[in-house]
Amino acid sequence: MSEPAPSADRPSEHFLFDDEHHQLRRTVRQFVEREINPHADQWEAQCRIPKSLFLRGGELGLFGHSVDPRYGGLGADCRMAVVIAEEMSRARSSGPGMAFGAHAEIALPHLNRFGSDAQKERYLPDMVTGRKVGALGITEPSAGSNVAAMQTTARRQSDRWQLNGSKIFITNAVQADLFFIAAKTDPSAGHRGISMFLLERDTPGFTVEELKGKLGRRASDTGLLTLDNCSLPADALLGELNRGFYQIMQCFENERLVIAAGCVGSADAVLAETVRYTQQRPMGFGTLADMQVTRQRLAKSYMELEAARQLVYHTTWRVVRGMPSLKEVAMTKAFASEAAFRIIDDCLQLHGGYGYFNEYLVERAYRDIRLDRIGGGATEVMYEIIAKQLEL
Repeated sequence: MSEPAPSADRPSEHFLFDDEHHQLRRTVRQFVEREINPHADQWEAQCRIPKSLFLRGGELGLFGHSVDPRYGGLGADCRMAVVIAEEMSRARSSGPGMAFGAHAEIALPHLNRFGSDAQKERYLPDMVTGRKVGALGITEPSAGSNVAAMQTTARRQSDRWQLNGSKIFITNAVQADLFFIAAKTDPSAGHRGISMFLLERDTPGFTVEELKGKLGRRASDTGLLTLDNCSLPADALLGELNRGFYQIMQCFENERLVIAAGCVGSADAVLAETVRYTQQRPMGFGTLADMQVTRQRLAKSYMELEAARQLVYHTTWRVVRGMPSLKEVAMTKAFASEAAFRIIDDCLQLHGGYGYFNEYLVERAYRDIRLDRIGGGATEVMYEIIAKQLEL
C-alpha cells in the first residue's frame, strides 16, 4: 500500500502546498515504508507501537510544526498536519498514525494554544521531540460526544485542585506521560463550568487501565483513566478557569480536519491496492478489472475520493486564511469519513472472499476506517453542527 492511488489531482500539483510540504510528504512516506510497514503486523499483535517510535517522529519533526520555534517547533500552519495525516494513513497499520495524531494534533494543541509561558517551557520541548507523549482525556463512560455532560470534577482546596472521575477510550493512555484532563470546576454551570488541567502520569490517585478487544486501530493503545482524589497544584490549570469547553471546541477544528485528511489517505491507499488486485485476479476470459461493473465501481470510488480530497484541501485553505470554518470543518469530517468507509467497503467487496481474511490489507483497513465515523465527534454530531450553522 505504499504507492498512492491514481488521482485526477495529485497533492503535489495542488496550489495549497509549497515545496516544504512536498518535502515533508516525501519524508513521511519514506518513514512509513521503511520504519512502520515492516513492523506493522507485529505491532498489531502487540496492540501498541514501541515508545521509541515517538522519539523517531520527533527527530523527523512530525510533532512540532505548529509550535513556536522558541520551544523547538516550526511555527507553521495546519497544512503540515494535513500532509502528515494523509501520509501516515497510507501505512499498513493505522495505529501509528492514530498514536502520533493523538499526541501532536489532539493533545499538544491544548498546551500550545492555551498554556502559560511556564507550562509551555516545561512541557512543549519534550512533546515536540517525543520524549514526553501526550493524551487528551475528555470522553467519559456516561458522556460520549456530549462534552457538557461530563461528571469528572475538580474542586479547589486551598492552593491545590482535587480531581475525581474517569475518562474512557483515551488514545495513548498506556504510553502517555502527560494527560490533558477536562473537569467540571463549576458543576452548576453546565458547559460554562468546565476547565482543563495538566496531569502527570505519576500523580497519586491516578491509574490507567488498558482497554483491549478493539475492532480496529489495534496498534494504537487505548485506556480507561481513573482519578481518585488526584491532588494537583494550582498552576496545573490549563487556560482560563471555566473556559475549558470553549478551548475544547477550538481544538476540535484541528482534530476533525486531521481525521478527514487521514480518511483521504487511507481510502487512497486501499484503492491503489484494489486496482492492482482486480488487474491480477482472473475472471472469465480476462481479469476482474475487465468487467464493466468493476470499472464503474472503481470510477465511483475515485469520484468520491476526489470530492473528499478537495473538500479537505478547500477547508484547510479557509483555516490557513483565518476564515471562520466551523461549518466547513464539520462538513469535511462527516463527508470524508463516510466516503472513506464506502470506498473501502467497495474495495473489500471487489476482493470477494479474500477480502474477509487478513491475508489482504483491505480487511484491516475495513476495520480501521470504521472509527473515523465516531472519533472526534460522530457523523450525527457533525450534521447537527452543520444544521445549526445553517440556522435550520
